[in-house]
Amino acid sequence: MLDTVREVSTPELIALRLHCAGPVPRALAWLIDLAIRGGIYLAIAIPLSAFGKGGTGLVLVAVFLIEWFYPVLFEVLGRGATPGKRALGLVVLNGDGSPVGWGPSLTRNLLRVADFLPFLYALGLISMLMSREFRRLGDIVADTIVTYRRSASPLPIAPEAPHWRTKAPLSRTAQRAVLAFAERAPRLSPERAEELAEQAPMLTDDALGQQAVERLYGLAHHLTGRER
Repeated sequence: MLDTVREVSTPELIALRLHCAGPVPRALAWLIDLAIRGGIYLAIAIPLSAFGKGGTGLVLVAVFLIEWFYPVLFEVLGRGATPGKRALGLVVLNGDGSPVGWGPSLTRNLLRVADFLPFLYALGLISMLMSREFRRLGDIVADTIVTYRRSASPLPIAPEAPHWRTKAPLSRTAQRAVLAFAERAPRLSPERAEELAEQAPMLTDDALGQQAVERLYGLAHHLTGRER
């Protein structure tokens, strides 16, 4: 089975599982956006048609600007989604899961010309089917992905505990381990939580029993900015 999930870690050490969208929902989103752009073109063309060739020229300029900048403006200013993508629950993100910016959005949309070749996005479809994350050429060059929108998960909240910090800076692996312990330990028996806490003497300064557990809780509060 094709694995379409990308796992990334945020600066706050939150592990995200991004479910990449395939060709069908992306095509439906494109059709919705096409219908919206078509309505805009008609709304512009009807009144400008009264101005003859000058009006026709203005219509062509408007079509050019809308065709190229409609997706860019919505992706950057609309939290990563055009109206079509929003209707399908899709969002454009950078490869690391961060919000897409002007540079990547411009790149991925300018390369729609290449993806469209030889007709009807044939090259883009081939690229998506050959990519584990369904990325067309524009996505590959811009390092962007199209995923299903997910609501943000709250940071794990550890039980109240006295303030605690280690003397030496913690590696990202150690920080993840502390946050994972703080999230899961409340569901364990006190004996099991104490046993696990005692396995990390470098983080608890060789504390034992409930004191070791509380020190890991206090350290988790420090890492998530919830110090008392």
